[in-house]
Amino acid sequence: MGFQQSFKALSDPIRREILTLLRAGPLSAGEIGSHFNVSGATISHHLSILRDAGLVLDDKRGKYIYYELNMSVVDEILGWITALRGGEQHEKDH
Repeated sequence: MGFQQSFKALSDPIRREILTLLRAGPLSAGEIGSHFNVSGATISHHLSILRDAGLVLDDKRGKYIYYELNMSVVDEILGWITALRGGEQHEKDH
């Protein structure tokens, strides 16, 4: 996944709030949807965009799909931003 797709996914406030909810651990689409005043189809669309950007992982458990943060992609984005700010010493040395 490229940064462009990740940043596009992060551009929507509902998707950012979904990521915030997932910090506490995996949630089903229904559990996520209960926090918003939008349709289930809208939540599914947002989850699809986050999944396609690599920001969330999905895991089918029985008849439910649980979503969780993909910390490797989150860490990659944070590392890039930290380096951009000059926070990584090895980046300053080059």
